[in-house]
Amino acid sequence: MIADFRSDTITQPTEGMKEAMFSAPLGDDVFGDDPTVNALEAKVAKLFGMEAALFCASGTMANQLAIKAQTSPGTQVICADKAHVYLYEGGGIAANALATTKTIQSDSGLLKAEQIIDAINPTDDFHFPPSVLVCLENTMNKGGGVYYDFQQIKKIKAVCEENNLKLHLDGARLFNALVETSETPQDYGQVFDSISICLSKGLGCPIGSVLIGSSELIAKAKRQRKAWGGGWRQAGLLAAAGIYALDHQVERLKEDHTVAKEIGEALKGKSWVKKVYPIKTNIVIFELANSILAKDFVTVLEKQNVKCVTFGKHLVRFVTHLDLSQKQITYTKQVLGQLNF
Repeated sequence: MIADFRSDTITQPTEGMKEAMFSAPLGDDVFGDDPTVNALEAKVAKLFGMEAALFCASGTMANQLAIKAQTSPGTQVICADKAHVYLYEGGGIAANALATTKTIQSDSGLLKAEQIIDAINPTDDFHFPPSVLVCLENTMNKGGGVYYDFQQIKKIKAVCEENNLKLHLDGARLFNALVETSETPQDYGQVFDSISICLSKGLGCPIGSVLIGSSELIAKAKRQRKAWGGGWRQAGLLAAAGIYALDHQVERLKEDHTVAKEIGEALKGKSWVKKVYPIKTNIVIFELANSILAKDFVTVLEKQNVKCVTFGKHLVRFVTHLDLSQKQITYTKQVLGQLNF
């Protein structure tokens, strides 16, 4: 038995999802006539109350398309220093959009309106690149799955409007936040100029993300997606998985959050744990004590058939997901309880 906590991207399609995939009507999405892709895009756009949506191969592609469509070469993107768009997307902001980045330091990765104000470059000084776009991330991966107070997001939106900035949301795990708060997708659609949601993380699809925004933005993104080699043909097979996930696998995200808290409890009081980050959703990050290296810790656990990842020199990350059985969870807690380091 192997208990795999490396990521929520490792999940396999459920039987119901497979049935939906293999019974989906298909067409050619490059020609715009795959009915299932069209249905997914229309469904997501309606869900968020936005004009249009675009089915993409990955969250990175969706984010980078949004950034490309809302910047021009030499302009500046403002984001957290822990943001996925900055750390984990292959330098795409520079390589794809030819834009610069101003990062804001934040322990949690969640930004405040006051920090955005301080980061905006003066518009009357040509020594500085024009600030044009703010990127937020919700939930925050590097922050341990924490999520924004929506009132803070609205304050950031007001700053963006006052300074003529666009606002993008990397919502790879947005539904993890939504099931824990009172906000709706429509609330987010009213605030952001663009939103990316990932279908292949907690929602359990084999592949795919969706970019949502205005019809004009999505038209630009679709053209750029083709230029990047992202046009695909009978993609309805994958889009059907997304439709199924949105219909059947959103509310169950709360179960992953419960398991994450159980793992957090199993870590408490251990001599080899210095700190456990606050656990709000399905991500558990903890700092090792006594100068223990994360890579060594991960190796020790893997030998006991528990897989996780390093998240810094002394940081380790567990991510809970729908493919973890109760037996695997119990076994993992036993391993952690008996571990000496």
